[in-house]
Amino acid sequence: MRNLVALAALLLTSCNAPKDPLPSWNETHAKQAILAFVKNAVAQFPPAERVAVFDNDGTLWVEQPLYVQLLFAASEMKALAPQHPEWRANPNFAKIIDGPPDAILALAPADQFAAGFAVHAGRTVEEYSAAASRWLAANEHPRFKKPYTQLAYQPMLELIAHLRENGFQVYSVTGAEIGFVRVANEQAFGIPRQHVIATLLKSKFESAQLQAQPDVLLIDDGDGKPSSIQNVIGRRPILAIGNSDGDLPMLQYTANGPGPRFTAIVHHDDPEREFAYDRASPVGHLDKALDAAIASAWPVLSMKNDWRRVFPNSPQ
Repeated sequence: MRNLVALAALLLTSCNAPKDPLPSWNETHAKQAILAFVKNAVAQFPPAERVAVFDNDGTLWVEQPLYVQLLFAASEMKALAPQHPEWRANPNFAKIIDGPPDAILALAPADQFAAGFAVHAGRTVEEYSAAASRWLAANEHPRFKKPYTQLAYQPMLELIAHLRENGFQVYSVTGAEIGFVRVANEQAFGIPRQHVIATLLKSKFESAQLQAQPDVLLIDDGDGKPSSIQNVIGRRPILAIGNSDGDLPMLQYTANGPGPRFTAIVHHDDPEREFAYDRASPVGHLDKALDAAIASAWPVLSMKNDWRRVFPNSPQ
């Protein structure tokens, strides 16, 4: 009888135990720091001031071997080349059109993004969004053999959900072009399109349609991120997480505000479950931001040590 009473007490205690909001995080200092920050932020900030910003590529989902939007751009450039003979006058575009599927990886970053802007220009918002959706549905990551929308980081999905449960507004802030990111973020992370802050092309209103133009209106990277955050949100975030030098100004802007602040770097140090790269990588280059995180005692989130699971449904 005593054993039954003890078992019943144990079951009751288990049922009443608080649910772990971050089950894919190991029980390290990083997890405890996040949970403590959220608790303090709820106590000290009204909901309107609970703003969290995340970089996109390499922070919320995989960015190797190349930013997903640029892989989409290369595919679109090949498919649309017959309709745009003028593209062949650009030697870099010709390399993409005539080369292997990964030819865009050999180009300089500025030329890669030029290709991304070229395949968007002249298309309406609806046309471009539909093309992005089709590509995301039809293409898989070359290593993981899964659609890119299934390669969101499970620990970050849990963190976003925990923040929302505690009254935070969550935004994605990225250097990628906004038309593609809005579609991808909605599918992969459940971040609504109006909560995406990204690089913008100029647009033209004609025949009751918005059509993208080839000229860049705003580059949302580096020093551009704090300005874009202020222009769109109108508030300084209290939480910011990134993974590269392009995120450093956003992290500094967030950390410099009053009251509790949480700024962190995702460090890709797990070649077995994902990738390992930082200072020497042209994609997700992490050098000055890593030094700043160490000097400022910001958490450096180790993918290898802090994350129990990397992707949804992946083994622990």
